[in-house]
Amino acid sequence: MLGQEHPHPRAYGTFPRILRKYVREEQALTLEDAIRKFTALPAQRMRFTDRGVLKEGMWADVVIFDPATIRDMATFEQPNQLSQGMDYVLVNGVPVIAAGKMTAALPGKVLRGAGYVAR
Repeated sequence: MLGQEHPHPRAYGTFPRILRKYVREEQALTLEDAIRKFTALPAQRMRFTDRGVLKEGMWADVVIFDPATIRDMATFEQPNQLSQGMDYVLVNGVPVIAAGKMTAALPGKVLRGAGYVAR
């Protein structure tokens, strides 16, 4: 439930919504540009030099999805719904979605950028 009983629907479906609406339906973005905006661009902006691309020696979370069927399912009325078309999501090499279903694994960790100051 991503920490809330009734989260915003984009907590579950931001990237699938972009892939469905702006890549597949409206063709406002190419698939490659969208993936770069989800991965390499944020890593670069946060100055994470060991993340953002699939390359030997880099950290990577991997999402295996079908671009023809991916779509967000979460609504304001029913926000706790996984998206369709996302078959596997691996975080630190551990499946958190396998065969389209959530696992109980929580292998992620908080990353803090160069400007973070602990209080």
